[in-house]
Amino acid sequence: MQITTSTAVTHAYMRHQPLVALESTVIAHGLPYPQNVAVARAMEALVREHGAVPATIGVVAGVATVGLDDATLERFAQASDVRKLARRDIPLAIADSAYGATTVSATMALAHAAGIEVFATGGIGGVHRDARTSFDISADLTELAKTPVIVVCAGVKSILDLPATLEYLETVGVPVYGFGTNEFPAFYTAQSGLSVNCAADVATIARAWRAHRAIGGGGMIIAVPPPPEFALDPIEIEQHILQALAQAEA
Repeated sequence: MQITTSTAVTHAYMRHQPLVALESTVIAHGLPYPQNVAVARAMEALVREHGAVPATIGVVAGVATVGLDDATLERFAQASDVRKLARRDIPLAIADSAYGATTVSATMALAHAAGIEVFATGGIGGVHRDARTSFDISADLTELAKTPVIVVCAGVKSILDLPATLEYLETVGVPVYGFGTNEFPAFYTAQSGLSVNCAADVATIARAWRAHRAIGGGGMIIAVPPPPEFALDPIEIEQHILQALAQAEA
């Protein structure tokens, strides 16, 4: 499989600079234009401000691309023909010479193929609340089980079954650490009532990652709670979710 890298990403490889993968689904399918492209550029700017090189990932005219240029970001933000890609969707997008925005699982797969070990995103997928009957479990979890990439996120999307998701991750051997916290964040809120092991600082995470890789593990989750000034009330969030689910099932 051909992987194309942007000039900035290529230079980062040559200079041994740290790279951070970013997904593209939030651009193409997560937010309306022009907020989506503004968020994409803001995410890349934050990565640069902290001394790393951003690598937003997508499939561009059938080519897996690590590091989307500005024109491609604009196309992803505005075009209606950009597919939403999980890992399973990558082969056909390449075969069709299509454009595709990568979800967590696809971004992890392509980041690993490109030699990138750190991926930052908002929230991952998980076990759905009706999984007992629907068997709806996100491909993000199986990707985490097998693909050695650190996923830095605000936890699992709040609409999902968080306890079941953590149980699944435990079963498949994915370490889940709270960054500076013992409580697993719930995407919009820092509070879920669910305990995880705390990683106090970046150095601890680096040591844990080396140990994890030494025993042949897959991915790792570093769960970062939203800052207090942006975090929402967990009770209010759950009320809205339950109301929306009831309306959907009515």
